[in-house]
Amino acid sequence: MTDLFQYNEEQELDNNTSGNVHFRDILEQAITRRSLITKTASGAVALTLASTLTGCGSDSDSTPENNDPAKLPTKLNFTPVAKNLNDIVTVPEGYEAKVLYAMGDSINQYYGPWDDTNVPSGPSFQFRSGDCHDGMSYFGLNTTTGRYDDTKSDHGLLVLNHEYINQTFLHPEGPTTDANGRRPEDQVIREVNAHGVSIVHVKKDSKTQAVEILKNSIFNRRITASTEMTFAGLVAKSPLLSTRFSPSGVKTRGTQNNCGNGYTPWGTYLTAEENFIGYFFRSGTDQYARSTNENVALGRYGLGLEISYQDAEKTIENKDALGRTLYKDKKSRYQWETAIAGVEDQDMYDRWNASVVGTSASEDYRNIPNNFGWIVEIDPFDSRQAPVKRTALGRFAHEDCRSSRAIEGQNLAFYMGDDSRGEYIYKFVSDAQWNPKDVNGGYAAGDKYMNSGKLYVAKFNADGTGQWLELSISNSAIANYAKYDFVDQADVLIHARIAADAVGATRMDRPEWVAVNPNNGEVYVTLTNNSNRGSSKYPEQPVDAANPRNYSDTAEQLPGKGNVNGHIIRFREDADTTTATTFKWDIYLFGAEAKMLENVNLSGLTDNNDFSSPDGMWFDHRGVLWIQTDDGAYTDTTNCMMLAALPGALGDGGEATTSNGQATIMGAKVTDENLRRFLTGPKDCEITGVTMTPDYKAIFINVQHPGEDSPAYNDATSHWPATQTDPTNSTARPRSATVVITRKDGGVIVGA
Repeated sequence: MTDLFQYNEEQELDNNTSGNVHFRDILEQAITRRSLITKTASGAVALTLASTLTGCGSDSDSTPENNDPAKLPTKLNFTPVAKNLNDIVTVPEGYEAKVLYAMGDSINQYYGPWDDTNVPSGPSFQFRSGDCHDGMSYFGLNTTTGRYDDTKSDHGLLVLNHEYINQTFLHPEGPTTDANGRRPEDQVIREVNAHGVSIVHVKKDSKTQAVEILKNSIFNRRITASTEMTFAGLVAKSPLLSTRFSPSGVKTRGTQNNCGNGYTPWGTYLTAEENFIGYFFRSGTDQYARSTNENVALGRYGLGLEISYQDAEKTIENKDALGRTLYKDKKSRYQWETAIAGVEDQDMYDRWNASVVGTSASEDYRNIPNNFGWIVEIDPFDSRQAPVKRTALGRFAHEDCRSSRAIEGQNLAFYMGDDSRGEYIYKFVSDAQWNPKDVNGGYAAGDKYMNSGKLYVAKFNADGTGQWLELSISNSAIANYAKYDFVDQADVLIHARIAADAVGATRMDRPEWVAVNPNNGEVYVTLTNNSNRGSSKYPEQPVDAANPRNYSDTAEQLPGKGNVNGHIIRFREDADTTTATTFKWDIYLFGAEAKMLENVNLSGLTDNNDFSSPDGMWFDHRGVLWIQTDDGAYTDTTNCMMLAALPGALGDGGEATTSNGQATIMGAKVTDENLRRFLTGPKDCEITGVTMTPDYKAIFINVQHPGEDSPAYNDATSHWPATQTDPTNSTARPRSATVVITRKDGGVIVGA
């Protein structure tokens, strides 16, 4: 994407300088199948749907097993979608894909439809779809009670994230600045409103399976980067949250960079604040107005300052009149802080400046970065109460947040990844044990299960086991950490990354989405890719058992380029209990091109299921795993995609050796019957976000940033979603959108 403001995400991806163990240290001893692979029986009952759901009458297979839509298929039998570079969403034979909700579409009956040649005003985006659709969940709606009902497929609330924006196509002619370098207010308002979350009421015809948005529904609303929110949990009222807007640190405005998501057993939505740090400006003079603790923390989270030099060789430092080293300003991603108020209050723009400008934290926004990086709970059925930032789950670049299975009388756990190179995998275990009576408990249930508990970070061992290390101020490693002086437990939660450094957690390669298998509780985490892995330029990231590949792109015949195509790791709690502090792990699946050598294509992928850069991931309630890609390595051959998988269980594979001689432990090789490509997206897109109606007859996915590589707004590489119905369209601007996919015969998705 060509933007006026080129944003370098490196400041958000490489901030772990802790020196903690990499997986390189895991297997410095002999590995035996016996010590690393333990076959365990399925520990708990699979989730099932309510008895009101019936089988699909149009299924051709008449066996009782395949007439039950809640039954996990024994094999995949849809026609695999071929790799392609078409500018449409391509689905299997017998399926159809329809665009449901695209950037700028109205969700209010009093606001007009999207006009491609007359982009609506910034304020109107409070009632329109945001941009860059991402994580998404479906909540069945009981139209009699107006509450959550997980058996309802005819009416539901579709809740989805809008991660960031494609400035090139969001504005009439791309983003602009005035002669003084300030952003126009209407553009800033449009951009702020295009972030956040959408809640839309959808209706599905029980016969045709056609899905529509009800624009006159009272449930339709937008949550944006300006929406007021409250803090809950131990961090609420911490001085480290104090701002001019909320000196007491009890509330804030907005949520942004919402990537992955989750949902609670009681019927609320969880949105993850990921690469939030780039939204804030920091002055180069700010370094000397901060305490040592503050500067360490800002640097660890990506808002550290770089030294300014006089010459190109960077050998002579600039000094101020006091002889102090000068630092460069840290520019914000979209420069919202530069806008001059006319419609909004000036404070709405000042809040994006994280510099010290007042005499105390209550007079400026020096602490505003601490207001972001949380898991935010949203009750789709309650517009009266503000969304809640659940601080007990820690602050970092949250990619996703997935609940454990809800088993009565057992503690709930929430698993999370920190999407940055060298970061960690976390879990939060609630002090409260699950009670099904809390369904529809709203934010009160959230208070019960998400305000009090223990936050852990993962450490992986050489023998295929791992430990969960508690992040607590009572841990001497944290209390006595030399690089940062923790004050209290709230400080630990706000700076969870630093606390994880202190306890010696295992550095991982960009943990992205998390998925929990409903049939056995195993936890899957996508590790998208890492060009640094095994490179001589990055000696701190050699290949290791859990990140074992360094290989070349065979299409280009280049030297080793690291872990080009990514993989999926999985682990299982000991005794299948969420409170366990130990677990076992292996690698479920390796991304690769089918034509690669066997010791690179370790999972045995074929042309029907090869893929690169796994990112989005979700188990439906039957146990079908949906895998989505956000790729740049294989896009000369195919657009990004989604695959359906029927995974086995931890320990179903064995030992393997990669092309670079690294030993590893992996799951069983896949076949065309248990992994198939279900769809491909349009040009330059990411496929992300996936959810389904409880009857399994409509599946929703998101297409993010089609045409991202376009050089200018009037020179687009994609014209989707217009091309979905008119492949000859060569003028429409590309827009992110939600797509609904159904079977033409009205049957169950990947059913018989």
